[in-house]
Amino acid sequence: VQLQAFGGGLVQAGGSLRVSCAASGSSFSVNAIGWYRQAPGKQRELVAAISRGGSTNYADSVKGRFQISRDNAKNTAYLQMNSLKPEDTAVYYCNRPFGVNWSWGQGTQVTVSS
Repeated sequence: VQLQAFGGGLVQAGGSLRVSCAASGSSFSVNAIGWYRQAPGKQRELVAAISRGGSTNYADSVKGRFQISRDNAKNTAYLQMNSLKPEDTAVYYCNRPFGVNWSWGQGTQVTVSS
């Protein structure tokens, strides 16, 4: 599976942004998908995950503000981010949320200004 995240950008604090992740290959629809982020000087962290059936989980830091979804027909996952904070600034990636990761694809930069 090859992954490519896109849709990031610069947004003011309190604003919203939706990032997308397009995947190639037939394995996307039968796997759970997660959104990760990596801020400068920090480890990559998992912030949201969605099962193949649509059940979702979120890190405490984004709960109530972010929403993960998926469209298996399009092999695409989405992360809707609302009430953004400067601490949400990071490069965002998608991948499997547990087990062996697929190869990390291109992430997308999200920058939140105060």
